[in-house]
Amino acid sequence: MSNLKKWLARPWSPEALIVAVALFVVVFANTAFFTEAVKTYPLDGENITRNLPFLVSLFFYVAGLFTILLSLLCHRTFLKPLLVFFLVLASVIAYFAGEYGTVFDHRMIENILETDVSEASDLVSAPLLLYLLILGILPAFLVAKASVERRPWKQALLARTRLAGCALVMVLAIYFTFSAQYASMFRMQRHLWVQLNPTQALSSAVKLARISLKSRKLPHVIMGADAMTPPKDPDRELVVMVVGETARADHFSLNGYARETNPRLAKEKVYSFPDFWSCGTSTAESLPCMFSHMTRGDYDKPHAKATDNALDILKRAGVSILWRDNNSSSKDVANRIAYEAFHGPDRNPVCDIECRDEGMLDGLQDYIEAHPTGDILIVLHAMGNHGPAYYKRYPASFEKFRPVCKTNDLGACSHEEIVNGYDNAILYTDYVLSRVIRLLKDNDDNFETAMFYVSDHGESLGESGIYLHGLPWFIAPDEQKHVAAVMWFGRNFDKEPIARLGEHRKDNLSHDNIFHTLLGLFELRTDTYDVKLDLLDHSRPEHW
Repeated sequence: MSNLKKWLARPWSPEALIVAVALFVVVFANTAFFTEAVKTYPLDGENITRNLPFLVSLFFYVAGLFTILLSLLCHRTFLKPLLVFFLVLASVIAYFAGEYGTVFDHRMIENILETDVSEASDLVSAPLLLYLLILGILPAFLVAKASVERRPWKQALLARTRLAGCALVMVLAIYFTFSAQYASMFRMQRHLWVQLNPTQALSSAVKLARISLKSRKLPHVIMGADAMTPPKDPDRELVVMVVGETARADHFSLNGYARETNPRLAKEKVYSFPDFWSCGTSTAESLPCMFSHMTRGDYDKPHAKATDNALDILKRAGVSILWRDNNSSSKDVANRIAYEAFHGPDRNPVCDIECRDEGMLDGLQDYIEAHPTGDILIVLHAMGNHGPAYYKRYPASFEKFRPVCKTNDLGACSHEEIVNGYDNAILYTDYVLSRVIRLLKDNDDNFETAMFYVSDHGESLGESGIYLHGLPWFIAPDEQKHVAAVMWFGRNFDKEPIARLGEHRKDNLSHDNIFHTLLGLFELRTDTYDVKLDLLDHSRPEHW
């Protein structure tokens, strides 16, 4: 203890403190980055002679970059607060990158900002707190308590310039010494650089801020102003769209999964789409995208937010729309329609350790009867399979597959336990969807009824050491992009488009089809509608 007090009491130059923090973060908080670097540049056989010097240089290259960054930001009063922030942030990111393979791009930062308290609490675990303590709080405490030299501002500026200059020279020398490897790495190994901790998260936060500012300046664009329902159509439509959460296509028994995860849907005349793909790998990206007229290839969130989506067009055409949410939010999709939050027991009547998706069905019959004319669309945004606490996503009576991982620390569970909990949650979704179908059947006499279920994204369950979701699209595995999608139709629904659906339901399909399918379900015609992207292919408008 006396040695620690002496160490803390000795005067440290700001430059020494900056270098110490930079080296600490490189060594202890970038395990995921260097692990991926070794996979990309392996040290086996003949490769060791070529790759080992480059990997050693990479350590000093990153340390130099961190030193330059901290030298530019950490001045006088801001020195300790920014170094403390750097350490704590790096410790948290190190945990999620190491345990789940999380990449903190701007989409992930957006997910974090939009996560509610309940979702955030599922991510808190003993290992996370241990990472935070050892890699964040303890070194941050030492930095906060360290005695720092006070110097005239000209002398301090000169010293800081000298440090940044030396670091820059080192970085440039390393780059030109291994120019072939670094040039290739910058251009071809994007998956590696996005794991650099914590600079990737910091640059992503800046990018997200730019996107947010851009979206605020954009004028609102009206889409489908010419949208019309068939004037001679005597039938009313009642459609329930269930937006699932984190449901993989390959874990639906309807698609050939060995386990019976869809026993109730299997008894219904449903159409499952085995080759259906998401627009993004997170709710914040996929949810607005699937209701937008934009395809994944040209999707731009700021412009999508400032443009009418499918729900806006349907509402303007006279469809009564209700959005009920048992997830975090609609991600701005339902900003201009009726919205009801079902996260808490004040609204949701089916709650135990958390409020259940089936609670969103409460009172829907009353809503339907309160709209005696016109078409109706009800959107249910479900909690579904949101991880990592899969065991919380279903009532105890649905725990068919055992043993189950009973903690949010997935690293403490076997792959079997994780999959069992995940599959139990899908089994509960199967039950919720069967109740939706029952509601629609009860209204068959008065409507053309239909259910459309689609998940926002998939989930990694430990394949290749990756968990959860949210990886950038270009490096995300198929498990995070291949999603479940199902449709069901009542007895009065037009049989011809259903027949065409049966012919191509196994085609390669995606969230790009949802906008046009929603318009098609209500037989809307507008310049923004593309019949080729309508899953039902309403190419014969008999009522026009």
